[in-house]
Amino acid sequence: PEKAVVLWQSSRLDLSATYEKAPEMLKVQGSVIGTLGNFSASIGKAKSKKTFNVSAIVAAALKNGTVLRYAAELPPDKRKILYVDTEQSPYHCLKVARRILRMAGLPTNQNHENLEFLALRKYTPEERIEIVKQAIYRTDHIGLVVIDGIRDMVYDINSPSESTHVISLLMTWTDERQIHIHTILHQNKGDENARGHIGTELSNKAETVLLVEKDETDADISTVRAAPV
Repeated sequence: PEKAVVLWQSSRLDLSATYEKAPEMLKVQGSVIGTLGNFSASIGKAKSKKTFNVSAIVAAALKNGTVLRYAAELPPDKRKILYVDTEQSPYHCLKVARRILRMAGLPTNQNHENLEFLALRKYTPEERIEIVKQAIYRTDHIGLVVIDGIRDMVYDINSPSESTHVISLLMTWTDERQIHIHTILHQNKGDENARGHIGTELSNKAETVLLVEKDETDADISTVRAAPV
């Protein structure tokens, strides 16, 4: 009860106060798709180049400039980026990390002080959650976190309780650390919705959901648009 009372009192909105608008950190051609204190998502079918699309977002944030059509502007004290991959081997994670560096115009054969890459394939969902939490709270100057494979932070993608728990964590982490989290999730095979209950919760709570699709006439091209709400 004591904790609940403290939370209740700290949650009161002070109507005489002024609250700052969430700082914008990611845009596409002038349209804001990411702010600090919020989270967003990329969804798409298998092999739609979701990870490549997110690589461009991370590269833009890393150079604090424009890559492809993504323009990033992180505050000076929030330039650190955490990239979490839950499903690929270290070999393939290294390829992604080097592609990000290459897209940002940086050397690809050495670590960069503002990019930390975690390969979490071998861990359980609980372990992945705890690792990501520790990284978020113990990394100074963190501004952007990418979770490539949020599906792997739950055992059952159709579990309402697991899904609500993970999405609640995203809301807590982004608010308390004033960071932006971008997640990646597969689409259902039969429609444009994000897969499972975790996808429904993600789509309902995310400030932006990007839909990555293969071009129907050229398999080497993917298009990105706002997912239908």
